[in-house]
Amino acid sequence: MAQKFKQKNKGQTVLSPSKGFTLVETLVAIAIFTMSILGLMSVMAQGISDTTYAKQKIIATYLAQEGIEYVRNMRDTEVFLQNSEEWGGFIANNSLVPYDIDSIDFPGFTRVISVTDSILAGGAEVSSTVTWGQSSGLHSVIFKEILFDWW
Repeated sequence: MAQKFKQKNKGQTVLSPSKGFTLVETLVAIAIFTMSILGLMSVMAQGISDTTYAKQKIIATYLAQEGIEYVRNMRDTEVFLQNSEEWGGFIANNSLVPYDIDSIDFPGFTRVISVTDSILAGGAEVSSTVTWGQSSGLHSVIFKEILFDWW
């Protein structure tokens, strides 16, 4: 059984050897604490990276949808103004739409819109591809839609 305190005659108190932390115990405690902090920092860094990716993907999705809407607007404008008498003229004039993203508002994003004749569907296939780069690599979002010949 370990002794807790020994009283000497003159009022001096002596601690027994089983009391207090040793240097080794302190270093082990610091190492465990450091490892737990590093683990938390790693989880936080991954969370920030995932949040940034999600934000960029949402922006790219909206830009790709805007590209589809842009071509739909061009088709409707040609119909209402009667600039083109036939559907093939619209497709030939707009096979590669030269419409790019404003680099001031959306730096790092590139959008390519293409219009091709889709004989099986009886319309034109519009493809809007938005690409962007991130630390994890190059990513892209592709939206496709078929616009029908309704004039």
